[in-house]
Amino acid sequence: MIFKPVIVAALAMVTPAAASAADPRHPVVQGYGAITPVPDAKERPDRSLRYRVMFNVTRAAATPDQANPSLEKVARFLNLLGADGVRPAPGDVVVVVHGAATPLVMADAAYAGRTSVAKNPNLPLIAALRSAGVSVRVCSQALVGNKIDPASVDEDVEVDVSALTTLATLQLRGWALIPD
Repeated sequence: MIFKPVIVAALAMVTPAAASAADPRHPVVQGYGAITPVPDAKERPDRSLRYRVMFNVTRAAATPDQANPSLEKVARFLNLLGADGVRPAPGDVVVVVHGAATPLVMADAAYAGRTSVAKNPNLPLIAALRSAGVSVRVCSQALVGNKIDPASVDEDVEVDVSALTTLATLQLRGWALIPD
């Protein structure tokens, strides 16, 4: 009994590092955004910087049964940073969804009704991004324009008043913009 807390504490300390070492292609977001470590690459993530980055997601996936490639790009970004020991603070990476990409935020039942695909392939990726501290948002104006009921938006996605104002506001506050 005395050793149990010590073992648990030791495992808790080893698990994150072991997970990264076990899967160098996905050090932060498991199963998404695979990277290829290149130890001799010159420009590397800077541990002294605060990475506040916003991804503009406007393009739909090629087919509705595929995860959106722009969401994969967000996972890749986190994995690239994480491979060099950089972890943005929760909320410092923001995804703004609008335009043709808007349906990717729909809960399974609504997505199935719209696309005839039983499960929204983006939701597991969105959940993984949220677990990594990413804020995933959708434009309310794009919801209206795409005839999507805001009540059908997945619970892991926040509804903002508009992509235009979110993009402008966060850039004025210092977020770097990465387009899709």
